[in-house]
Amino acid sequence: MEPIQWLCEQHPLLTYQCFSVPFAFLFYVLAKQGCLSLTYRYLFLASGGCILAVVTMGVYSLLLLVSTVIFVLLVCSLSPDRVHPWVFGLQMGWQTFWHLLIQYREYYLNEPTDSRLLLSVSSLMLLTQRVTSVSMDLQEGGRVTLMTQSQAKCRVFLPLISYALHFTALLGGPLSSFDQFVYFVEQITISPPPQPLSVVSYKVFQVLSLEWARNYLTHLLRDNASSLSVSNNVLTDVLWVWGLAVVLRIRYYSHWRISECLNNAAGLGFRGMVREDGPNWSGLSDGDLWTTEMSCQVSEFARRWNGTTATWLRRLVFQRCKTAPLVMTFGFSIWWHGLHMGQFVGFLVWAAAVRADYQIHKYLKPKLTSTRRRLVHTCLGWLNTQMVMACVVIAIELRSTSSLRILGLTYTGVFPLLNVLFIFIL
Repeated sequence: MEPIQWLCEQHPLLTYQCFSVPFAFLFYVLAKQGCLSLTYRYLFLASGGCILAVVTMGVYSLLLLVSTVIFVLLVCSLSPDRVHPWVFGLQMGWQTFWHLLIQYREYYLNEPTDSRLLLSVSSLMLLTQRVTSVSMDLQEGGRVTLMTQSQAKCRVFLPLISYALHFTALLGGPLSSFDQFVYFVEQITISPPPQPLSVVSYKVFQVLSLEWARNYLTHLLRDNASSLSVSNNVLTDVLWVWGLAVVLRIRYYSHWRISECLNNAAGLGFRGMVREDGPNWSGLSDGDLWTTEMSCQVSEFARRWNGTTATWLRRLVFQRCKTAPLVMTFGFSIWWHGLHMGQFVGFLVWAAAVRADYQIHKYLKPKLTSTRRRLVHTCLGWLNTQMVMACVVIAIELRSTSSLRILGLTYTGVFPLLNVLFIFIL
């Protein structure tokens, strides 16, 4: 029982998702054997999400239920070209209200925030992705438009409610489109994906390995934290800050991987058979640790980090803004994440580093004429990416001015400042 108790204390969100995996397997087995009609498949996923929300969030599950009801009413009552502005405005307004309420309690009343409220707001952010994805589909024209013209109202309500609240994506991504979700639910009895037990077991093993590594690094950093205030060794301080950023990022990787497990257990994410490797279950993924961490450019890291969210931001903001799309995209990320001071600094630094990365790469590309030069460029690019992202992650995750103080005292903040300086030099 000790490992389970430790997991519950250290990572409750991860624990909730682990406990949801057997129910995802149950859905897969029942649907594959034809025990669930189409209506009951939607009801299974939606009711599972409602139960999970009530168990994990208590009364704060109403935040999600209110958003879902408003979303469905808007989709079913407005014309397709008018849905997106209303859904986007009301959903972001509702989410922002709770973000500001949390800040008011933390910074003005000095009260600890209920963990259930924090979890519900985190799920509300994911719900924002799903509902705006549907509203953009409607605005651009697609399958959702055909469904809303159906005469049977249950065929409209059930898929939308199930997509908004299905338990495999309630507490974590990755984001799938409404078309993908409906196609999966409809086809799972006709052409079911192969047994996902092996891939789920493998990914669970990866999650446990990541959590073990994170726990080990956390103890190592804690043992050496006292030396930061008295150490005059800049390299040691920079390495400590980099290690802290790695610990924070590993938490995300384990969260994304268990979210993939949950979706795969239900049958989501299957991309077909690969002749040599067997079934390909990479259809829903927010990022791979090795691929992302080996990025040698800040812009490349930004595209790979939290992949489905990056794609959603690109579609929602970057492709729709004619003026300063990069700044507007990262600015919206600040709004979506909660408007904390550290988030302002972190995302704006990230935007400047991405802009600088484009200019540096464009300037240096014609000069990389030899293998040696390309190797040096790759190594320096990887080092710069790691240090810039260390500053960004620490500023965003710690949220307050304490994160900025850490970056200043250890001189780690010099790395993003040099990237910003290159914008003016080049």
